[in-house]
Amino acid sequence: MRYLTEPLNTKHDRINFSCGKDLLDNYFWRQAKQDVKRKLSACFVLIDTEVDRISGYYTLSSNSISNELIPDSYRKNLPKSYSSIPTILLGGLAIDKEFQEKGIGKILLIDSLKRCSDTTDSIGAFAVIVDPIDEDAERFYNKYGFTKLPDSGKMFLPMKTIKELFK
Repeated sequence: MRYLTEPLNTKHDRINFSCGKDLLDNYFWRQAKQDVKRKLSACFVLIDTEVDRISGYYTLSSNSISNELIPDSYRKNLPKSYSSIPTILLGGLAIDKEFQEKGIGKILLIDSLKRCSDTTDSIGAFAVIVDPIDEDAERFYNKYGFTKLPDSGKMFLPMKTIKELFK
């Protein structure tokens, strides 16, 4: 197996990682380790085992969104008494420049969705939420079935859909 996903730890060389997007690079270099330590998010890295290098990363954290942001077609099945709906935030997904255009984004997304699906056996979450950094990211998530939430830049994929992927 060429790729291995594992939780970010001190042995990983983060400083040589660069996806070319300042917000994602700076987060990974300066904040990801602290967020993990403080239990604010979990960060997973995809290691290319042939070159022992981080090819990409993603973060997951608990989240909630207003019931009013859920599209009507999904909201009709939710309890009206919930003002916010529990979700999982896929907060960052980035691929090192040397590994871009090689399907790494798809690998990271599948790995993150599988992890989210497995988590919901123990804790409730209605959907996975993403907040695309730019139009390229929005197109990427749209290609994999994420739907834009009204009145926000965020997108979501219902957990029911995710569970179907891993049956």
